[in-house]
Amino acid sequence: MTATQEPEHVKQKKYGAHDIPSYLDPNHIGPYEIYLEQVERVTPYLGKLAYWVETLKRPKRILVVDVPVHLDDGTVAHFEGYRVQHNTSRGPAKGGIRFHQDVTLSEVMALSAWMTIKNAAVNLPYGGGKGGVRIDPRKYSTGEIERVTRRYATEIGLIIGPEKDIPAPDVNTNPQTMAWIMDTYSMNVGRTSTGVVTGKPVALGGSLGRADATGRGVFVTGAEALKKLGLPLEGARIAIQGFGNVGEAAARIFHDHGAKIVAIQDVTGTIHSEAGIDPAAALEHLRRTGKITEFPGSEEIKKDEFWSVDCDVLIPAALENQITLANADKIKAKLIVEGANGPTNPAADDLLTEKGVTIVPDVLANAGGVTVSYFEWVQDFSSFFWTEEEINKRLDRIMSEAFLSLWDVKEQHGVTLRTAVYIVSCTRVLEARALRGLYP
Repeated sequence: MTATQEPEHVKQKKYGAHDIPSYLDPNHIGPYEIYLEQVERVTPYLGKLAYWVETLKRPKRILVVDVPVHLDDGTVAHFEGYRVQHNTSRGPAKGGIRFHQDVTLSEVMALSAWMTIKNAAVNLPYGGGKGGVRIDPRKYSTGEIERVTRRYATEIGLIIGPEKDIPAPDVNTNPQTMAWIMDTYSMNVGRTSTGVVTGKPVALGGSLGRADATGRGVFVTGAEALKKLGLPLEGARIAIQGFGNVGEAAARIFHDHGAKIVAIQDVTGTIHSEAGIDPAAALEHLRRTGKITEFPGSEEIKKDEFWSVDCDVLIPAALENQITLANADKIKAKLIVEGANGPTNPAADDLLTEKGVTIVPDVLANAGGVTVSYFEWVQDFSSFFWTEEEINKRLDRIMSEAFLSLWDVKEQHGVTLRTAVYIVSCTRVLEARALRGLYP
């Protein structure tokens, strides 16, 4: 037995009475291991509903597909695609699709499970789903990406639909990707079906306010957390990892409310400025030069130095498993607001809690995107659309009320906010499972 392997009885104690599913390596489970540990930690708070807890540990449905396409050079390439429906006890599966060269089944399983928790946390009538294709989109033309998207949509078309599973954008996908999926699905079913995806262009039934929704939710929950901690929003120093859709929107909205962006890190580098960074100007610089570095008034720092930046609020808004034991002790922020999915591993989570750092977990902090996706889905069914002001007002209310109610649960049980979210979400999902029973 190697040092990284666990005895079988330890694994079973950690993950429940049943074996790890055969399609996962028990010694290298991957991102799904983080989710399993989170469920294990919350099980003692579930009471009689713990009888059903295995429901949370096993995805309802996993589809692995081959995605063959003609490339521009005349060759045929094959890409690996996934769609995982983790749970549908409370409604159809809901979750994004990412295009990334490092996508794995374990990752998509974890992301789908976190969507189950996220939807229940803000009480949306959805279960969790997620999809992915193993492709580096930077290496392919727009035409090639369209063909990959359409073939992937056709392959998973067996299990998606407005009342079954509703995809949305995620890493390296966008409204155009959703438009291609909607069109492909519509052609295959013989009618225009706008509700099959969310995050679409407004011209095709998309919702106003969707582009900023996830970042706006990060802001709303972060602002509420600052109030609870007795810290002012005005002048709060913010460090943001990731400057895509979520990180850029969060940075801009915090900045507009008087906070100071002191550090930004993305795939092109890391910049720091004690005087503050204007996110709009930084975005324009990034678009013009193709990199965040060399932004006027900032200094470039090493990648690892980002974690030790002196700040009040840290927002990881990139990929999962970014905050680990290797860097958690360097973090000086009093508050972490998780814009990305699964950015903090459990060991780092424990260390940060011991240090007195408050964490607004991903399954609450970044739920703004799926909340406005829900608004879009409802609007598509009714063919009646709301103004952006109405969208933002409804989003702010839902996110604020969810945060405050979950904070009360945190205080009641004397647990972290993450555990409080899991207590509420797992209870809602398992109550639905128990009431529905097992068929047949």
